[in-house]
Amino acid sequence: MSFLPDLTLLRLAMLTLAGRFFWVLPLLPLVWLVVFGTVLSLDGEVIAPEEAQGVLLAVPMTALAIFMGIRIIGGEIDDRSLEIAYTVPGGCERLWYAKLFAAVSLLLISEVLLAVSVYVFFTPYPLAALYGALQASCFYLILALAFATLFRSEAAGAMATVLVLGLNGLITGFGDNQIRISPFWNPYALTDADPTELFAWTLQNHIGMLLAMVAILSLAFMRANRRERMLSG
Repeated sequence: MSFLPDLTLLRLAMLTLAGRFFWVLPLLPLVWLVVFGTVLSLDGEVIAPEEAQGVLLAVPMTALAIFMGIRIIGGEIDDRSLEIAYTVPGGCERLWYAKLFAAVSLLLISEVLLAVSVYVFFTPYPLAALYGALQASCFYLILALAFATLFRSEAAGAMATVLVLGLNGLITGFGDNQIRISPFWNPYALTDADPTELFAWTLQNHIGMLLAMVAILSLAFMRANRRERMLSG
């Protein structure tokens, strides 16, 4: 058994997600930095290092993740090509995992570009903030995949995911309040917390989010494997 990735399948997965210009996707979050930087300069404000994880890294990556998440299975439903996925040698999960791996790969490329740009043009920040931003984007990537599969529609999946994202923002005060069950948990925003407790809270958050992502992905694939239900209507 080879543990090397199937580069041909990976490339096809990226083409399915975003077409021939899939390489443009990691560049799109940089537009957010340009817009946000312009607003900051006009207002004469400066971003603090502890704010970099959320507003500069996680927000644009999450937007990109939602777009790719609804495309993984929801795109096949809307394109009427889902039946073909069930005939893929090795099972339909092989194709969906390839798409998921392609989406995460594009997120990582985007994060590298964002990380360098934020560090150079905005502010230094803790390296661990990169994991926090990746966690938030991966959570909403999988959530968007699940909602698009549940509602059998890209548009419905996107609306449901954005609704959850908005509720998350309202509960956390869009970053002003840090809640341990939030994918956007940012321990660097809690400057007055006890270091030992802060480490424990962060560990609980990261482990909890990993378990939640595995559970949501498993449920989404269980739903997608109900061939008759998915192809009806």
